[in-house]
Amino acid sequence: MAQVSRGRRLMAEINVVPYIDVMLVLLIIFMITAPLLTQGVKVDLPKAGAQPLNSTKNPLILSVDRAGNLYLNNGATPRKPLSADQIEARAAAALHRDPEIPVLVKGDNNVAYGRVVQAMVILQRAGAKKVGFITDPLPQPTRRTN
Repeated sequence: MAQVSRGRRLMAEINVVPYIDVMLVLLIIFMITAPLLTQGVKVDLPKAGAQPLNSTKNPLILSVDRAGNLYLNNGATPRKPLSADQIEARAAAALHRDPEIPVLVKGDNNVAYGRVVQAMVILQRAGAKKVGFITDPLPQPTRRTN
């Protein structure tokens, strides 16, 4: 005897509700972690009216914080202070791979000028031909409407 199914048919649709739940959880995770992925260390930058650079390459950024510690955005630990020798070695390796990479110094507004100059000298010893500075833009003047 053949078995006959009575009234029940197989469903050929995929249940997408679990996929939507996973997608929403991932969206929330990305929304929380995206602001944490900023480049480098928190530095109070000086204000200047300079024009931004037009470069498609990710720059090599040497940060000098308020205490005078040096950080390089290249490597596995960009938020860990490095010695001058470590920075010179990492910067030389990055410049050897791509000699045209933009090299920038991001110095805190309250750090001694001599420490920023030392950072520039480290980058020049590593092989950087041109070193630029990162600054915050000047505040826009408020216009009065009458």
